[in-house]
Amino acid sequence: METNNNCCQERHKKRTEEEKKKLLTRLKKAEGQIRGIEKMVENDLYCPDILIQVSAVTSALNSFNKELLACHIRSCVADDIREGKDEAVDELVGVLQKLMK
Repeated sequence: METNNNCCQERHKKRTEEEKKKLLTRLKKAEGQIRGIEKMVENDLYCPDILIQVSAVTSALNSFNKELLACHIRSCVADDIREGKDEAVDELVGVLQKLMK
């Protein structure tokens, strides 16, 4: 993980093209589903049908989170631990706690 030492401590992670493609594909799928839900609401479709589509978006975003989290653990967290930066484990625990609310 690269760190930019400015006042905001903006962090960046260089991703492979394959990783970016996987993540962006998942996001675009969710984006398309959300646009579909908007049209369903605009067209006054039946509530349960909309709820099922919202569930599909939630699933798509959960899949995105799983993919990103796996990449993060395999690269950023593993690299930090190898470098003796044990605070990476605490950060990961905090992220997992927020994801599991």
